[in-house]
Amino acid sequence: MTHDRYVLRYAAGSDVGRRRKVNEDSLYASSRLLAVADGIGGQPHGEVASATAVDVLRELDVDLRRIDLTGVDLAATLAGVVKSIDERLAEVASNEPTTEGMGTTLTALMFDGVEFAAAHIGDSRGYLLREGGLRRLTRDHTLVQALVEDGRVAAEDAESHPRRSLLMKALQTAGSGDPDIWTFTPAEGDRYLLCSDGLSGPVPEPKLRDVLSAIEDPAEVVPELIRLANEAGGPDNITCVVADVTR
Repeated sequence: MTHDRYVLRYAAGSDVGRRRKVNEDSLYASSRLLAVADGIGGQPHGEVASATAVDVLRELDVDLRRIDLTGVDLAATLAGVVKSIDERLAEVASNEPTTEGMGTTLTALMFDGVEFAAAHIGDSRGYLLREGGLRRLTRDHTLVQALVEDGRVAAEDAESHPRRSLLMKALQTAGSGDPDIWTFTPAEGDRYLLCSDGLSGPVPEPKLRDVLSAIEDPAEVVPELIRLANEAGGPDNITCVVADVTR
């Protein structure tokens, strides 16, 4: 059975926000690989951790250009690259002891024209807009999300909870929790959003859905999302990747 092949039309952007001096987010976007990494605040060198993760992804993408992705196990490839990021973080920390303890989130999509594989750890997010409905693809690896799932915090209170950014898992120099890795099949017309919590925190999901639905060109969606996050106070670095599945 042959599958129709799709391509991605994408755009990406990042902004320091209104309250931070350093942008600790990093991103990567190509026709095969999309990713957002958010260096963990309150720990040293978050910007180094997120940039290290993206460096490893960039190296993978260079390798992918040389091969036909048909028949490649996307999920296994992504799992391998997350392990490589872990190893690179440990290597950086051994060479630069001041970076010990640094960490980053990662939400990444790999695409072969037919199928996506996803890797996710931390509280950056992936969303799917399909036929006007917005669905969150990722689960936050936070204490508050765990409390919601245990029924100890109401879902509507989670976004404003004072400890909503406390991570249970991330990619860190001292070893990391297992990422969520899965595969899924896109449909023509799908729009994907990957973002750091500097967007998903201050901008509620109904507003994200409105903007993603209303603006056709990803290159115009990205600055509008960044503008909305800054308008809502810009409390954190803001990074997003928007990609459309098309012919």
